[in-house]
Amino acid sequence: MTQDAVARRLEVSRSTVAQMELGNRAVTSLELDRLATLYGRDLREFLAEEFHGEDALVALFRAHPDVAEQERVVDALRGCVALGREVTNLERLLGIDRDLGTVAVYPMPAPRSRWQAVQQGEQVADHERMRMQLGLAPIANMAEVLETQGIRTALVDLPDDVSGLTLSRATVGLFVVVNRLHRFLRRRFSYAHEHAHVLLDRSRLGTISRTADRDDLIEVRANAFAASLLLPEEGVRRFMTAIGKGGPSRLRADVFDESGVVEVRARSAPEARDIQLYEVAELADHFAVSRLAALYRLRNLRLITDAELDRLKQEEESGKGRHVAALLDLPEVDHEAARNEFRHRFLGLALEALRRGEISRAKLAELAGMVDLGPEDVTRLLRETGLEDLDGEGEIVIPNA
Repeated sequence: MTQDAVARRLEVSRSTVAQMELGNRAVTSLELDRLATLYGRDLREFLAEEFHGEDALVALFRAHPDVAEQERVVDALRGCVALGREVTNLERLLGIDRDLGTVAVYPMPAPRSRWQAVQQGEQVADHERMRMQLGLAPIANMAEVLETQGIRTALVDLPDDVSGLTLSRATVGLFVVVNRLHRFLRRRFSYAHEHAHVLLDRSRLGTISRTADRDDLIEVRANAFAASLLLPEEGVRRFMTAIGKGGPSRLRADVFDESGVVEVRARSAPEARDIQLYEVAELADHFAVSRLAALYRLRNLRLITDAELDRLKQEEESGKGRHVAALLDLPEVDHEAARNEFRHRFLGLALEALRRGEISRAKLAELAGMVDLGPEDVTRLLRETGLEDLDGEGEIVIPNA
């Protein structure tokens, strides 16, 4: 950052910043706090005996140099790094151990083509389903899957073209962030996408998943992984077969009895094999993915043709899919309610840290502000949880008689 940019953020003159850098001017505690936020640092790092220049933001900017010019994205990244650091600190205070040694890693070479990227993504997804003993069943909660693997997760407001990011740093551990503003089913896909980055791209120390980068081979690989993890091939084929679709058009069996063979031939009627939008809606609901994600998975598994994909896509984009799902009584996800999933967990950690005397009420208010909970809401939360009489040391305050 230039001195002018730093000065603007600190609300001081450029010459003042220059004097700070030269050691000719003292830095106030407020300025130091703003500098820590500006550089994505913990305030305590400035006061430590040793200072390490490499950090999470540096890793992200090195992988995505053009991001440094996008102030809105950079501010969002600062917030993510700060949030990751606070989650890590709360868990440390509460004795919650994240054994990163148990998180799988797949040291695959960087893909050289899109086809190789797709193959790698699908292969690793199959291995992960087996390793986590998921079988062919739908995944109920993607964030929970990551959490049980030792990966911290969060929902944060990000620019629309950023679906998520992954950090792998000592100060935040393995941390996956997904765009809170996106709809629920897209967030599920983004969690699975970022899971691929954790497994396959950990050496990068950080990745940002943006719409503009969707053609990058590691992004193609992560998308292929997500589709395969959420919609396992054998699970999709079994589902379609169970509803009378997806089987071969020509059936053949040779019945052998040691003395001869009886040939059996059959062919299903073409109209019996055509997949309809209501069946796509059922498949999407079963695996908790969007109808478009289900459509592309069906095409990639060659269960529908390109022409059928185009036809069904047009029907979906016209709004017909939503109406069909409603008529089939397939539940619509409450996107707004699902957005608070991370906030509940984060505030739960903070409240428990307060109850144990590990943080003060002022720190609780600061943490609550990071997830958009104001002072009045914090007061009400303390009252509702029975913690309003705790002082800064976590002790019960007993008024004088």
